[in-house]
Amino acid sequence: MGTTAASAGRSAKSNQRRVAFATIIGTTVEWYDFFIYATAAGLVFSHLFFEPAGKDIALLISFASVGLSFLFRPLGAFLAGHYGDKIGRRAMLVLTLSLMGAATMLIGVLPTYETAGIWAPILLLLLRIVQGISAGGEWGGAVLMAVEHAPDTHRGRAGSYPQIGVPLGMLLASGTMALMTGVISPGEEFVQWGWRVPFLASIVLIAIGYFVRRAVDESPVFEEIAEQKAQTKVPVVELFRKHWRLVLVAALVFAGNNAAGYMTTGGFFQSYTTDPDGPIGLERTDVLLAVVFGATIWLIFTMVAGVLADLLGRVRTYQLGFVILGLSLFPVFALVNSGSLGLLYLAFGIFGIGLGLTYGAQSALYSEMFPASVRFSGVSISYAIGAIVGGAFAPTIAQALVQATGGTNAVAVYLLIVVVISLTAVSLIRDRQGIDLSFRNQAEQEVGALIFDKRTAEPAKKLANHYAAPLTTPRQELSVLAGASLCPEHE
Repeated sequence: MGTTAASAGRSAKSNQRRVAFATIIGTTVEWYDFFIYATAAGLVFSHLFFEPAGKDIALLISFASVGLSFLFRPLGAFLAGHYGDKIGRRAMLVLTLSLMGAATMLIGVLPTYETAGIWAPILLLLLRIVQGISAGGEWGGAVLMAVEHAPDTHRGRAGSYPQIGVPLGMLLASGTMALMTGVISPGEEFVQWGWRVPFLASIVLIAIGYFVRRAVDESPVFEEIAEQKAQTKVPVVELFRKHWRLVLVAALVFAGNNAAGYMTTGGFFQSYTTDPDGPIGLERTDVLLAVVFGATIWLIFTMVAGVLADLLGRVRTYQLGFVILGLSLFPVFALVNSGSLGLLYLAFGIFGIGLGLTYGAQSALYSEMFPASVRFSGVSISYAIGAIVGGAFAPTIAQALVQATGGTNAVAVYLLIVVVISLTAVSLIRDRQGIDLSFRNQAEQEVGALIFDKRTAEPAKKLANHYAAPLTTPRQELSVLAGASLCPEHE
């Protein structure tokens, strides 16, 4: 018996390692694809696809094309959330990865405006929309696979695994672009053909991510739901009917991190610091390597935040991170504006601390906010809406503020406002660290996620017990447990 228990323990740990590896690999590949577009948008797309609009307007349009994908993230989140809550988390992860990879490779072979005229920017924007749909569905599935497989005491750390895929993707995208601009295709060669290589190279990463994700077991929470045949018919409708406040608050929590993060991931800093007619005028490769350094710090502190989330709690970790991020904004922009490459490294390093501390705990926080039957929809849609509110047009807004004011102080003020909103939003959430995430605990999950929600699951449990005797099937019993919180005094 002891041997069997030990074997089962080793098997569980082995599966958790596979899940961790799969979520890291998958999200890294997904966000590598996403970020090479943003980097190229800041460096060459305004010239290659939007030049007839004039330099300043072309740059704004190029940054707006980065934000365009965010408008379609909710569509991806709705679709992936709906089917992720009905047919499983793993299937959606494989599908979104394949969709992102196909769009990225096609961008790598697109003709430019000089060759194809107006069709070039149209096709570019259509493929960016496909990337947005894919990104909208990717994150929720990766998060739930990581968190729902993890032990209760290590959800924060496990949830940080898909999160570090974002800075890893940024690191990989910036590193690849730096290799192209500094070694393989410097100068005009990068503009002519070198920018295409990182897009085409994603085929290798996509293949690796595809086979790794196919080998991972389905989430145990979804397996429980599927076994009971208790999938919600229209999860999105149920989510907004009963939990729209959670979606709103969770979206606002993400907005501050996303708005600040997209100064680098959205290409604003890269464009601002390399503009030959701007106040700084650094070399592309030098700036991209500084971004790689910043992404490394971001990655480290994302992992730190996952550990802190298990030690201090999700909400306290977030509060600490937002305070640090808010206090760092004006110093970061001052360091960037110094024109010193060394101080640019310092700026991106400081920036990465706040970004990591406001990102690593997100998976655990979101997963513990939403009930099992609509959890995929809840985390995905909240993330997508938060990305629109925060990061969608942050680079465009920042560029417009610089053009209007001639400096970056207005950009720092804008980001500080969004960070304060996010700090307020996360302070409204009740930390539910360690709550049972299984479907059998749906009644408790339905209530109490926000500090002003004073409802408890006790009346719901009593109601379930009251009706327990006449029930004839496990599915009927679970239906009462899941629906008990819908009694009038709980609406």
